[in-house]
Amino acid sequence: MEPLIVIVFAPLLAALIAGLFGRWIGATAAKAITTGALFLGAALSWPIFLSYIAGGAQSQVVPVLEWINSGDLRVAWELRVDTLTAVMLVVVTTVSSLVHLYSWGYMAQDPGQPRFFAYLSLFSFAMLMLVTADNLVQMFFGWEGVGLASYLLIGFWYHKPSANAAALKAFVVNRIGDFGFSLGIFGTFLVFGTLSIPAILEAAPQMAGSTIGFAGMRVDTMTVLCLLLFVGAMGKSAQLGLHTWLPDAMEGPTPVSALIHAATMVTAGVFMVCRLSPMFETSETALATVVYVGAATAFVAATIGTAQNDIKRVIAYSTMSQLGYMFFAAGVGAYGAAMFHLFTHAFFKALLFLGAGSVIHAMHHEQDMRFYGALRKEIPFTFWVMVIGTLAITGVGIAGIGFAGYHSKDAILESAWASGSVHGVIAFWLGAIAALLTSFYSWRLIFLTFFGAPRWAASEHIQHGLHGDPDHPDEEHGDSSNDPHMPPTGTGGYHPHESPLTMLVPIGLLALGAIASGFLFHDYFLDSAVFWHGSIAFDEHLAHAMHGVPAWVKYSATIAMLVGLAIAWHNYIRRPSAAAGFVRQFSGIHAFVKNKWYFDELYDTIFVRPSLWLGRLFWKGGDEGTIDRFGPHGAAYAVGVGNRLTYRLQSGYVYSYALVMLLGLVGAASWAIWWAR
Repeated sequence: MEPLIVIVFAPLLAALIAGLFGRWIGATAAKAITTGALFLGAALSWPIFLSYIAGGAQSQVVPVLEWINSGDLRVAWELRVDTLTAVMLVVVTTVSSLVHLYSWGYMAQDPGQPRFFAYLSLFSFAMLMLVTADNLVQMFFGWEGVGLASYLLIGFWYHKPSANAAALKAFVVNRIGDFGFSLGIFGTFLVFGTLSIPAILEAAPQMAGSTIGFAGMRVDTMTVLCLLLFVGAMGKSAQLGLHTWLPDAMEGPTPVSALIHAATMVTAGVFMVCRLSPMFETSETALATVVYVGAATAFVAATIGTAQNDIKRVIAYSTMSQLGYMFFAAGVGAYGAAMFHLFTHAFFKALLFLGAGSVIHAMHHEQDMRFYGALRKEIPFTFWVMVIGTLAITGVGIAGIGFAGYHSKDAILESAWASGSVHGVIAFWLGAIAALLTSFYSWRLIFLTFFGAPRWAASEHIQHGLHGDPDHPDEEHGDSSNDPHMPPTGTGGYHPHESPLTMLVPIGLLALGAIASGFLFHDYFLDSAVFWHGSIAFDEHLAHAMHGVPAWVKYSATIAMLVGLAIAWHNYIRRPSAAAGFVRQFSGIHAFVKNKWYFDELYDTIFVRPSLWLGRLFWKGGDEGTIDRFGPHGAAYAVGVGNRLTYRLQSGYVYSYALVMLLGLVGAASWAIWWAR
């Protein structure tokens, strides 16, 4: 059997078995089948990727079946594998398989394990279908599949109202992006007469400069198509404006967070822009929009991350920020750098999320970092892998040797500067500031969690556990109030514990990826047009110019990292009271970033409340007050009134009936006489 078919469809088969028959085969069998399917996919994906590294592999298409044949619309279900696909296959299968294994330990006490593992495998299948798509309809199928799976996984603990609300929010916000994406697909078919991705990309340069009617105006054809497609990417990849669902996605189990943020859903938008890069290259306006949205997202998310207390939310906002880097890299034409950061980010972000899950597991599901402290000696393995992940995301390295982020994020900043455009320079400076903030909040997480005095006694979760309350298999959030002061110190008699091997082995392997994925592969991703083999629009001039930027540009990310580290060390190690003093002095700024720039409140005022008001108006005034009143309810009322009137006529006396008959005959005769005249 073709390896690509096994890679893609094995997770689907495993999901069906675990989901439909999990109650009969048991949790252990369901976990083994789903996890085995993903490890099989990873084992088959790495040789494909390495064959492209070696330079001998060619693009190929594996036919599956004929799908749609209607008029001019011809859509075949085919699996495309080229360099871009090979990169994504490695990312998806590797991270997904390790998340599956990690979940063996993390979800060990959950009664819904078969359902959980079925959802995980369904998620992986949908993403694999998306990255192997040879046409836009097939891509849209995978696109909607990851949206469905994310809804199911975010709301996995459906007994929690907050989880249900978060799942619904993710679903609704993504429908906005998906509407734009679907319009882009419709427009692409209208313009090119096909949905085949290779055919579209081949014909795209010929459409540069043409115009099309849209919303009553004549607009540039490729600009409007690319912007509509980019709206879909903004929703899936949580870019500024359509990002509000991402932090709330933390309501799902921690393995879900790692899968969504590292390997699957949020990377779909970046992949789509890179896959369709020849289209985007035909429109300067579309590329500039991608740059500005990505740079603004990187900056805004980094500012919000500095003020969060929930350990998973800090990492979630770092994901949003890193996605912004990937997009503005694509916007300046450095698609290789964008994909390289996607590749390295998958390893260190999955490591950080799963490491955070290990901390949460050790701290009885407490997620507020203000109730941590002094954990480096209690959970040393988790401490060291979290440090490795932090070194990777902050970009620690020197003289060309460093952790994963040092190679990929620095390359993005250098590419932005080397592009020579105004929007590229703006993106560079916003990215450099975001790098400083990333270093600050990442090291703040390490210092609050693993250093200082233990502050465990103030945690309600831990105290509930000590008093014999059941260990719920969910992750109730600690109350992250606006009080900037740390909770009182003390352990309260609680002793954190290291996670089981099923959780430690995956994060150990991911730590190796966070260390080595950068320096092992940076030459291929950044400098080799042969490696990409036409799967993206590779700009060799930009790749060469990136290495010729001034020295201060090369060292800007390292300087930013050191400044952020120094501020975090000063505020949380040297003078722990300094952070509270800053909050008191700049309470307005702190409240602004802590409340996420008030995006949720703004959207609630502009969209949610008017929608609810309009819904109530149509419900109470339209449906009940008009349609029901004068429709079925009104007819029923009229029948009731008529029934009461006719009831009064049924007296039981013969002379009454005779009188009615006589009156009827008189009336009928009078009508007949009048009509005859």
